[in-house]
Amino acid sequence: MVYLVPGVGVPTEDISDSDLTEKCLQGDEQSFRQLYRRYHQRVRSTLYQLCGTSMLDDLVQEVFLRAWKGLPQLRQTAQFSTWIYRITWNVACDQRRQFAQQRNFNTKLETQDPKQSQSPAPDLMQLHYQDLVRRALEQLSLEHRAVIVLHDLEEVPQKEVAQILGIPVGTVKSRLFHARAAMRQFLQKQGVQL
Repeated sequence: MVYLVPGVGVPTEDISDSDLTEKCLQGDEQSFRQLYRRYHQRVRSTLYQLCGTSMLDDLVQEVFLRAWKGLPQLRQTAQFSTWIYRITWNVACDQRRQFAQQRNFNTKLETQDPKQSQSPAPDLMQLHYQDLVRRALEQLSLEHRAVIVLHDLEEVPQKEVAQILGIPVGTVKSRLFHARAAMRQFLQKQGVQL
């Protein structure tokens, strides 16, 4: 779907993130709506993988609320995509800390993928494998889960993952290696042939 900027007639997919950010800083709320449309699903997917479905809508809203409030602090050299993922990571960390304090994080994770609820007759094998991957991700530390979700599932380049998480690229590579090995080991114990 192509959206037009009101009064301009330019498709919004042709407008760069930095141009939209600049317009936001000048008070153009419509430009922020365009950024929201571009990044909403990616933010939602990342938060789902890091935190589960509990309070997912609230967490997504928190990310974009922080982004709106923090726009004046966005350095012009920073990419909006890296910055929004960093906010997403911070919201996920805050949520995990809150769950840990309540000592019931594991009960907060729900087993059903929200995308599957739209399908009238899901493939049972696909659901089984999705459940296994979800359980494998739960076994990882938040740091390892974050790199595998951002890099392998969201396809964010390693250099950008490093910027988002505030760690060196070498650490990203190391965490990816260990996270993949742990997931492989978990899946093999569950009888999955890799």
